[in-house]
Amino acid sequence: MPFLSIVIPTYNERRRIVGTLTEVADYLATQAYSWEVVVADDGSTDGTADLVREFREDHPGVRLLPLSHGGKGWAVRHGILDAEGEFRFTCDADLSMPIAQISRFLPPDRSGFDVAIASREVPGARRIGEPGSRHLMGRIYNLAVRALVLPGLADTQCGFKCYRGQVAEEVFSLQRFDGFSFDVEVLYIARRRGMVVVEVPIDWYYRSHSKVRPVRDSLAMTRDLLRMRWYRLSGRYDRSRPSR
Repeated sequence: MPFLSIVIPTYNERRRIVGTLTEVADYLATQAYSWEVVVADDGSTDGTADLVREFREDHPGVRLLPLSHGGKGWAVRHGILDAEGEFRFTCDADLSMPIAQISRFLPPDRSGFDVAIASREVPGARRIGEPGSRHLMGRIYNLAVRALVLPGLADTQCGFKCYRGQVAEEVFSLQRFDGFSFDVEVLYIARRRGMVVVEVPIDWYYRSHSKVRPVRDSLAMTRDLLRMRWYRLSGRYDRSRPSR
């Protein structure tokens, strides 16, 4: 069992996946703990998977999990459940958080948590280069998140999160949403099951070429908040979701 698994979901990331994997692997090679990197490829059609296979030839700690296209939540779920680490860390392919800051999520720097989530809003965090309109839209969505499902969490959507291995298996086996709403959903499940969720301040650098469609996806994600409440009342979060 590796100490740390880093799960990177990808969908048509040919232009930056090699650079991201190089930074991640170079950093991990300097650490004393054992590790693995799982690239959960969400059915890319641009050759992303081929580049990962080539990279793996010189980096045996990196492996590819090829998937049919299902959405970011779909890819993260399969990557997390396929990983084997004592801690399992989700990492966006754009590497908008410097990889060295992963130490903030792990012992000895961090302890006493079940889920540690990167936050761009708590004291000590910094946002660099983000357009004001995007920041505003994110804050509006967070207001809805706090009002409907997750009071007290200032930032649920940042893609960098760390789960204890057993916690990851428990919450992701109950995950229902395959799209961008999955971040809020797994935190909602964790909270409902009495798990300790903490926010970790990070430096976050805005990257262009995001696959999020601000208006359409924000509306869909807000609708999903209501579905989460219904799923809880109907007992869907009490049984694991069948794999497909």
